[in-house]
Amino acid sequence: MRVLIVEDDRSLLQAIADVFEEEGYQIDQASNGLDGLYFAEQGIYDLMIFDIMLPGKSGLEMIKALRRAGTQTPILLLTARDSVEDRVTGLDVGADDYLTKPFAFQELLARARALLRRKSGVNDGEITCGPLTLRPKDYDGQVDGVMLKLTAKEYKLLEFLLLNRGQILTREQIFDRVWGFEVDTNIGVVDVYLHYVRKKLAAHSCDHLIQTIRGVGYLLKEQ
Repeated sequence: MRVLIVEDDRSLLQAIADVFEEEGYQIDQASNGLDGLYFAEQGIYDLMIFDIMLPGKSGLEMIKALRRAGTQTPILLLTARDSVEDRVTGLDVGADDYLTKPFAFQELLARARALLRRKSGVNDGEITCGPLTLRPKDYDGQVDGVMLKLTAKEYKLLEFLLLNRGQILTREQIFDRVWGFEVDTNIGVVDVYLHYVRKKLAAHSCDHLIQTIRGVGYLLKEQ
């Protein structure tokens, strides 16, 4: 799963990133609101964590812009302000939860896990869709208990589709999510790896879960 962290305190930013990476999350980070909003608008994240007070654009301004654009990704707001008014304002503009500084990293992880469960049906560390189950800790999946033996890229691709089931994902979104923003390969690799994934699912009669949306991208739809 991929998380965006936007925090202008660079030492805290790195500490949060380290904690999430140790738990197996992919992390992108920004130290100002303008860069943070650019990343957030790519539509490739499962969770976003914003500080309120940021240079360029505040966390609240970022949330307003994203919600106006239709982004539904869960957002956890970090705030040094502990007044009821500030917390209510954050929730009213579209934040899904908030955490007041200073905070324990274990609580931050617990809040993050709760938001991910609410959004995508992650349960006990597993992501399920009919007979298909992904196990993030193992970086693999299984169908009716039989392992798929996915490569790292195949796993990331299938996980992204599964976490956004019922939503059309463009090739650009998939490419940025799985291969990152700065790579030497081209976007055609998305179709190649979708073929690999479908072939492994076809061995278990599950390849129908992934639908091609001609000229746009792909859709995972639970039957």
